[in-house]
Amino acid sequence: MFLNEEQQAILNGEKGETLAKVMKTLVMYGEAFNAEKLVPITSKYNHLVTSFGLKVMSPVYDLMQQLLDAGVASGQKFSVDPRPIDKNVPANFLQNLVFNKFMYTKQDFYEEQLEKLGLMDEDAFSCTCYMDEVGNKPQKGDVLSWAESSAVVYANSVLGARCNRNSGIIDIMGSIVGYVPYFGLLTDEGRKATWVIKVQTTKKPEAQLLGSAIGMKVMEDVPYVLGLDKWIGSELNDAACAYLKDFGAATASNGAVGLYHIANLTPEAVELGESLIAEGAKEYIIDDAELERVKNNYPVIWKNPDAAPKLCFVGCPHLSLEQLKDWTVKIEEKLAANSKKKVCIPTVFTAAPAVLKAFNETEYAARLKESGIITSYICPLMYMNNPLCKKMPVITSSNKLRTYTSAKYHTDAEILEIITGGSDK
Repeated sequence: MFLNEEQQAILNGEKGETLAKVMKTLVMYGEAFNAEKLVPITSKYNHLVTSFGLKVMSPVYDLMQQLLDAGVASGQKFSVDPRPIDKNVPANFLQNLVFNKFMYTKQDFYEEQLEKLGLMDEDAFSCTCYMDEVGNKPQKGDVLSWAESSAVVYANSVLGARCNRNSGIIDIMGSIVGYVPYFGLLTDEGRKATWVIKVQTTKKPEAQLLGSAIGMKVMEDVPYVLGLDKWIGSELNDAACAYLKDFGAATASNGAVGLYHIANLTPEAVELGESLIAEGAKEYIIDDAELERVKNNYPVIWKNPDAAPKLCFVGCPHLSLEQLKDWTVKIEEKLAANSKKKVCIPTVFTAAPAVLKAFNETEYAARLKESGIITSYICPLMYMNNPLCKKMPVITSSNKLRTYTSAKYHTDAEILEIITGGSDK
C-alpha cells in the first residue's frame, strides 16, 4: 500500500507508539481488501457502532483507555448507536437484574470514555444519526469511517456519501488518524450495480419486506432498483427518506448491502442513470407473489409459535419525527374503529433522544401516550440480547430485529391491527 509522507511518519512511530498501532491496523485492514492507498476522511462527524457497556467487552474498554492515556482523541466529534436499556421499557424484576448486574454493567464507565474521546453530546445515541434533529448528516461525496450497517447504507445511498461496511473499532481508528483505506464503496467502480431489481408489485411494497427480499438475493452486491419510484415518488422528502431508511436497514441486515440505487430518486441514480449498471448485471423481478413467498419463509423460533405476543417493538432503525406523528394518527383511528382507548399489547416506539425531544414538543406526544404507547431511545436489539427477554413472544415490524433476535415479523399494517385489538396474531 502506498503511504504518503505524513501517513508513513505515523506508521513509523513519529507521533507516538499508540498512533503507530492505529495506523498499522488501518494499513493491515486495507491490505486485506487490496487497497492501494489511504484517503482522507472528509465528513464533519464520525459515527461509532459500539455504544453498549457489556461486561464481556473488556478488550474494548482497555483499548479505549490506551487511547485516552496516550492523549489520543478522535479527529472528529462522533455520535454512537443507541443505549441498551431504559427503565421505561417493560421488564420484570429478573430481566432487570440480568440487564443491570450481568450484562450492561460497564455502561456508565464506557460512556465516560466516549465523552473523553469526542462524543458529540449526551443525546448523540442513535442508529439514525443522520436525522436532522441529531445533527450528523454527511454531505454528498463525503468520505466516512462508519460501521453501523443501517447508517452506512443510508449515507451511501440516500445521501451520496462514501463509506465501506467497516467493523466496530475500525470506525474510531479511522477517525483518530483521519484516513480510511481506499477500496470497495469508496471507488467509482465499487459503486456500480451488479444487480438490476425490477419492482412489479400492484401496490406500494412494504419497505422492510422489499429490502429483505433484495438483501437475501444480492447479499453484499449493489442493486439498481427500477419501478420503486412509482410508489414512493422522485423526491427525497420526509416520507421517501423514512421509507428508504427502513428499506436499507433490511437490505443491510437480511443481506450485507452497503449501497443501493433507486432509479429517478437517489442522488447517483438521478445524476448518472443506468450508466451505474455494470456490464453483465443479474436481474431479479419482485412482484406480489415474490414478496409473499419471502415473508412466508421467515422462521418463527418462539417456543410456542402460536403464543399471544407480550411485547411489540417499532423503530429498528429508529423512527423519524414524521413516522412518530403518522403512527400516532393511525393508532388513534384504529383504536376508535375497534372501540378501544389503549393498545392491548405493551408497545415501544424507539427514536433518537433528540427526535423524541422534538416530538414531545408537538401535540402528538400526549396523544400517543394516551393511546398507551411507550416511547424510548433504546436499541431493541440490545434489549432482546437478554436471555430472559429473547424467550418472550415479541413482535416487530423491523426485519433487522427479526433477523438478529427471536422477534416475530409483521408488516406495519399487521402490527397496527394486533396492538389495537383488531387481530390476535
